[in-house]
Amino acid sequence: MVTPQIFGQHEPNTLAQLRDVASRAERVALMADGHLGYVMPIGGVAAYRDKVSVVGVGFDIACGNAAIRTDLTRPQLDGRLGALADEIQATLSFGMGRKNQAQDAPTEDPLFADAAWDAVPGNHERERLRSKARAQLGTVGSGNHYVDVFADEDDRIWVGVHFGSRGFGFGVAHGFLALSQNKAWGERVPERETLLDVSSPIGDAYWQLMNLAGRYAYAGREWVARKVVQLLGGREVALVHNHHNFAWVEEHGGERFHVVRKGATPAFPGQLGFVGGSMGDDAVIIRGATTDDPAVRDVQARALFSTVHGAGRVMSRTAAAGKRTRRGQVIKPGAISREMMLEWVQRKGVVLRGGGTDESPHVYRRLTDVLAAQGPTVEVLHVLRPLIVVMAGADEFDPYKD
Repeated sequence: MVTPQIFGQHEPNTLAQLRDVASRAERVALMADGHLGYVMPIGGVAAYRDKVSVVGVGFDIACGNAAIRTDLTRPQLDGRLGALADEIQATLSFGMGRKNQAQDAPTEDPLFADAAWDAVPGNHERERLRSKARAQLGTVGSGNHYVDVFADEDDRIWVGVHFGSRGFGFGVAHGFLALSQNKAWGERVPERETLLDVSSPIGDAYWQLMNLAGRYAYAGREWVARKVVQLLGGREVALVHNHHNFAWVEEHGGERFHVVRKGATPAFPGQLGFVGGSMGDDAVIIRGATTDDPAVRDVQARALFSTVHGAGRVMSRTAAAGKRTRRGQVIKPGAISREMMLEWVQRKGVVLRGGGTDESPHVYRRLTDVLAAQGPTVEVLHVLRPLIVVMAGADEFDPYKD
């Protein structure tokens, strides 16, 4: 087995998870923003021969980032940031299971007629999932999912979004977990490793629906980002778009693999990516390095041409926000207060709408540190300073967050 490429420093339990994945995969790697996940660490990459890991891809299939550079500049938004933040919050849907109420919501996208829907067993389950997906296309969700407005080093305005396939991907992941454990679609089962042979009927069905969820996530993110550009009064100049919870068929070292990235961004030479920090930190537009340096090329290859997808958590949601009863009574106080969070983002000059203390900048690494740990495998093209951050409110529960 090729020696795993591990960037940065990690907790022992995260490394133990990677070793466990490596016992079943052909190759593995771990990015510098890595931390403990379900079965496979967030920031992990694993290559399999003709297999795909349902839990590796995850429950928010095709979660990813999209960024649009607009024709606007920072001075054109002067005096409007608060009002624009309010309009974004009022226009888009953030939070649990919300439905897209916009009249131009992409509910008639051709993906809803795709033959892959037939892979969902049973007409009732199929139509229920399709109906949910149609209603939620273009909704943002909660947790660490966001809509941001940025200014780059030349004061050009960018719009960035982060979310995935919402209840559709969640339903597909849990459906195939159930089927793999000889249970009925929709029945809740333990979240344990499930490797599906992609040549088998169940593996082929999952692969088709995973890819459909990828199309769904792309359509949703692009609609939301373009809607925000419209609200700003700008035009789209360039788009950067990537999944980071997904699986691809790729060639590495002359061999064909099914490569699962769980919280990791593809970064082949010349490939662009958008990587966010936190609500109070800069984001970046990056590019996979193109180099003749054999040492760098070797590291890129051992990393399966992957990089970070964000800054990486250093504190759990519960540790940050504490525990409360459904009636709001504090069971255990959190380490981060709302005052601490607001002081950070105000110092940064960010106009924040929504957001909970479990997503405060305090609970994340600094993006500059994790990018430094990735070394010369990627190049930073633009640094994006957040002006507006809009997220679900602190009390929003969302089962589809990653």
